[in-house]
Amino acid sequence: MPTTSAPPSVLVVGAGPTGLTAAHLLGSRGIRVLLVERNATTSDAAKAISLDDESLRTLQSAGGLDEAVYPILVPGTGTKYFGIGGRTLFHARGTGDQRHGHPFKNPFAQPDLERVLREQLCRLPCVDVRFDTRLTALVTQNPDRVSVSLRTGGEDGPVEELDVSYVLGCDGGRSTVRDLLDIPMRGRTFPDVWLVADTLQDPHDQRYGMHHGDPDRPVVIVPGRDGRCRYEFRLKPGECDAGAHPPFALVRELLEPYREITPEQVERAVAYSFHALLADRLRDGRCFLLGDAAHMMPPFAGQGLNSGVRDAANLCWKIAEVLAGRADDALLDTYDSERRPQARAVIDLSVRLGRIVMTTSRPRALLRDLLVRTAMRTPPGRRYLTEMRYRPDTRVRAGAVVRTEGPGRELVGTMLPQPRVLREQDHRLTRLDDVLGAGWSLLGIGVTDADWSAVGRTGIPDATAVDVFLDDRAPRDRAGRVGIADADGRLDALLTRLTGSFVLVRPDRLVAAVFTPDRAGLVGTELRRCAARPLTATVPADADADAEIQHASPGVPR
Repeated sequence: MPTTSAPPSVLVVGAGPTGLTAAHLLGSRGIRVLLVERNATTSDAAKAISLDDESLRTLQSAGGLDEAVYPILVPGTGTKYFGIGGRTLFHARGTGDQRHGHPFKNPFAQPDLERVLREQLCRLPCVDVRFDTRLTALVTQNPDRVSVSLRTGGEDGPVEELDVSYVLGCDGGRSTVRDLLDIPMRGRTFPDVWLVADTLQDPHDQRYGMHHGDPDRPVVIVPGRDGRCRYEFRLKPGECDAGAHPPFALVRELLEPYREITPEQVERAVAYSFHALLADRLRDGRCFLLGDAAHMMPPFAGQGLNSGVRDAANLCWKIAEVLAGRADDALLDTYDSERRPQARAVIDLSVRLGRIVMTTSRPRALLRDLLVRTAMRTPPGRRYLTEMRYRPDTRVRAGAVVRTEGPGRELVGTMLPQPRVLREQDHRLTRLDDVLGAGWSLLGIGVTDADWSAVGRTGIPDATAVDVFLDDRAPRDRAGRVGIADADGRLDALLTRLTGSFVLVRPDRLVAAVFTPDRAGLVGTELRRCAARPLTATVPADADADAEIQHASPGVPR
């Protein structure tokens, strides 16, 4: 990996999926990054078993990295199956193709994912990667930099001290960064012990991960690529302790109902217990926690890796804005106020799913089966289960978002869906994000040239301007604006009711505001209060109208 000649602006500690994603997101924006990993290479242990559509969209934003990841993913239709009592009773569909432009995927082997992410860093000469290098000290934190100490090799290896603008702790559940900052994690560790076996030459050919809720022995089975398969068994007391190496005899006994196995066909077998933990704070001065360093959760919702990718997506564009002088330090406080509530909601969901699907109580399992069968007989109940409507509402309610009264208010703080759209008069088909670009974007839905001129004078962040055509006219580019039109009905369904309004979209594809032209000044004012852009001249806000905007202070104690 080529090294950069200039000193790094950001130190990323940990080269797992979260750290590698952060390095890509920062490097693709031209930020000098040093990525260090204590181990000699990327992990050789398969851990994560799902990469969802939103995470793929984040990789898409990092220079089309999703295209490099696709070949290692199992082709899927967006569906995960759940089995009850050893029988499949219902399935839960992901919403990738409907919302974010990607199907739900099961990239069974995390080593392949990490390998591809590492190899693709060669495209970014501003990113320097050093393995067998660990952070040993956060020497000082100053108003404009962090002084750190790094050691390469063993205990006698050379030590380097350098100054960086920011430190990102992506170094896992035993985070050195978190320990050096003395940030506690709160929650609980569960006493249940699970055995995970990754097998080779497996006959399973299902396209979905299956949760078998047999109260006598809950099991998760996730078929992978190239004959791999992941099995997870809830162990009974005395079968194996967490952290111990499971004997092959136990692995063979557990796998017997599903396949015959030989020792050489067991790629990995470990016994572990899981945690539901969240760090007290995700920011400490110029240092941040991401991924497992910030939160750990049970695996039943398949959101451990995806939550780390969301951390990186939320934080990295904000660091880029501050380093470029387009925002001040207060914007970085919104990382904590936006991500901690979402992480807590996903942790709680993971715990609830585990209690429901993986219970060992026979009366509770019988009641669960009855409720599921009953729900599946009604259209609302079927939709609730198959479309995973039990998922928590994780919209951003406090941070770099502005809510005004009127249509589209419910979109604020949520991910903007990514339909396929038509570009220009030749009707070229493309994904919406490929039109929006890497920075802020502003969609005008059926607005006039005068509306665009008025908005341009109100202090809204500099953004890619997009005209959305909702009638039968072919889209066309105008001076400084890109034209798009509906390709399959999804863009019209989303935006038709917002005719005459603007939709402001952040670089992480979160909807920051939906507003009519007369409220643009108020939106610009509120965004500047949370440092989405430096203070500039703006149209004075009406006091009564300003009172209608709901905005929560993003401050976080440090």
